[in-house]
Amino acid sequence: MGAVVVDDGPSGIKAPDGGWGWAILFGCFVITGFSYAFPKAVSVFFKELIREFGVGYSDTAWISSILLAMLYGTGPLCSVCVNRFGCRPVMLVGGLFASLGMVMASFCTNIIQVYLTAGVITGLGLALNFQPSLIMLNRYFDKRRPLANGLSAAGSPVFLCALSPLGQILQHEYGWRGGFLILGGMLLNCCVCGALMRPLEPPKKSEVTKEIAEKKTKKKLLDFSVFKDSGFVIYTVAASIMVLGLFVPPVFVVSYAKDLKYEDTKAAFLLTILGFIDIFARPICGVVAGLKQVRPRCVYLFSFAMFFNGFTDLMGSMANDYAGLVVFCIFFGISYGMVGALQFEVLMAIVGTQKFSSAIGLVLLAEAMAVLVGPPSAGKILDATNRYMFVFITAGVEVTASALVLALGNFCCIKKKSEDRQTKEEAAEREELNKMEDKTPEDAKMDSIEVEHFLKDEPERNGEIVTNPETCVYAIKDTSGSSPLILPRSLTFQLLGIHTL
Repeated sequence: MGAVVVDDGPSGIKAPDGGWGWAILFGCFVITGFSYAFPKAVSVFFKELIREFGVGYSDTAWISSILLAMLYGTGPLCSVCVNRFGCRPVMLVGGLFASLGMVMASFCTNIIQVYLTAGVITGLGLALNFQPSLIMLNRYFDKRRPLANGLSAAGSPVFLCALSPLGQILQHEYGWRGGFLILGGMLLNCCVCGALMRPLEPPKKSEVTKEIAEKKTKKKLLDFSVFKDSGFVIYTVAASIMVLGLFVPPVFVVSYAKDLKYEDTKAAFLLTILGFIDIFARPICGVVAGLKQVRPRCVYLFSFAMFFNGFTDLMGSMANDYAGLVVFCIFFGISYGMVGALQFEVLMAIVGTQKFSSAIGLVLLAEAMAVLVGPPSAGKILDATNRYMFVFITAGVEVTASALVLALGNFCCIKKKSEDRQTKEEAAEREELNKMEDKTPEDAKMDSIEVEHFLKDEPERNGEIVTNPETCVYAIKDTSGSSPLILPRSLTFQLLGIHTL
């Protein structure tokens, strides 16, 4: 059920890049769809809630805001739960919470109760599913991880296109209470997806596995050491700035079309166009990001996607007819899909598998603050100016600024740091080789005799050669339980008959 040691992805386990990983990908696709599309799909019930409880539209809109706030703001809590209990148990509990919240909301008698049930409880349940699913996807995919991220991110537009019409049908046939009850039952599928999250099995138990297990048990529940990584800090700052303006255009584009005197059905069709383009943009971007020439520079592709999105907002501010808004939605769908497909892939590449569970929780917490500030600020700008042009310009400037922060920060800080680290590693390796060259022939001969005696005279103790790329040292593992014999790389190559330059 996902014990701490097994579920934490030990470094000795290689990502299968397939196999059961495709089941993990399917579960992540469903969870991503529910997490991002559900807060928007609930909005189809707002008119019924207004009529039922005698409140205003702004009061009912708080339901979606609370859902998003819980999804982003509970990131650190999800990280602590995953590091303590594992991904699968957390997702099973989250699925129950998500379903329970909607079922309880169907019996509410005032809007405050709906906030607590459909907003807080369901939002917490979705958060407890969303973050662990991404962590498991990161553990099961390595070479194909960009494609896996793109396919899982496509769940958001697919479910949005499906849940919104379904919500309208449920409202028409069963009312908002019956609709909430049925949606609560559908959210139980999150438990099914959680059951799919099978932990990676480690190799046969050995001394190395036991040492790893002991280290894992001492792991912090929330690792704040990620802030020591300049790449993570730059990413967090850039992502927070981006979220300020990223979600503004989809919120206001329908109202923009209505303000231009177009009928409601044509205005709503703009979101359908945006979502349809988004469905194809995400997996295609994942394929491109997985190319050998592109993947090492994936952070720059992400910067380009952010810049493309911000530039699209700036151009969309000049649209003054329906055709212009359609073109805007097409290009916004492409850029929005690229951002959605790359945002977590880049974070995984920056922090690695071991720290990703803590890193994503802290990033989502930072983004939660921006999510709560962004759309309301845009609304105030609209109230003050009565022109949508300034809303789109503000969003475009914010997203473009985030692209520049990420690209320039990576080029000036991270690249220089990696080059310095590589130079130090090369210097250490040269120093080790010089020491080996200075070694007397008698010493080398004695080492050779000792190793040959170990390999030939004690076959029952022979193990396998285990490499350590970080120290350039090779070890012959002893399966009988004794300590391994550590050999320099050059001497091991000589014994194996491998000639090196």
